[in-house]
Amino acid sequence: MRILITNDDGINAPGLAVLAEIAHDIAGPDGEVWTVAPAFEQSGVAHCISYTHPMMIARLDTRRFAAEGSPADCVLAGLYDVLEGARPDLVLSGVNRGNNSAENVMYSGTVGGAMEAALQGLPAIALSQYMGPATSELSDPFEAARRHGTRVVRELLDNGIWDQGDYRLFYNVNFPPCGAEAVRGLRVAPQGYRKDSFFGVEPHISPSGRKFLWITGGAQHMPTAPGTDAAVNLDGYISVTPLRADLTAHDTLDALRQRLEEPAA
Repeated sequence: MRILITNDDGINAPGLAVLAEIAHDIAGPDGEVWTVAPAFEQSGVAHCISYTHPMMIARLDTRRFAAEGSPADCVLAGLYDVLEGARPDLVLSGVNRGNNSAENVMYSGTVGGAMEAALQGLPAIALSQYMGPATSELSDPFEAARRHGTRVVRELLDNGIWDQGDYRLFYNVNFPPCGAEAVRGLRVAPQGYRKDSFFGVEPHISPSGRKFLWITGGAQHMPTAPGTDAAVNLDGYISVTPLRADLTAHDTLDALRQRLEEPAA
């Protein structure tokens, strides 16, 4: 099996090393694991691509490359430059330092990398490690992902739903904020929503007198609706959420047609 891996925390991030271990386990001794990851951290870039400027790419080691771009850029670079059109069997993105549950999905470069792979017609999985008080006490905060990641990916490859639609299914996996022994199992969960927890800005004045704005995040340990991704994560479960890049609100289409469309002549 040939696997392409990327992330949004950067080429030297510890979570990427965890993902490489998982990928090598899945690929097997005769497989190939190719890494194309951002040269610098790209957290929060979502599905951004560097459409208006070029990016430099550098070979760091055998099958290991750094690109000055987003995770989606890295997937494109891997498919059309590094691998020279030899398509991988699977694309893995992560393991992100921090959760990509609930509304974080919309901002996540980790999810963006997997989304681009799905748009290219490839099986793809994004993986993230929820952080919290329990993980901060561990010598390896990625312990849950490291211990359980291979099993979850294999379970998805063997028993997941992999369609061939225009907006192909891909998967978002979040490991709970606890040690590996405390993981209670796996739950298939929809994307949740943290009410009253929003991104914002915090102004600061530099020594030169100029105003700069820092983006601030909302509370990450607020539970979402029961059974949704962040809720099951905080309850000790690995969440698996099927996603598509199609953002159409399909549940409103018929009602909106009745309100807006004129009857056919």
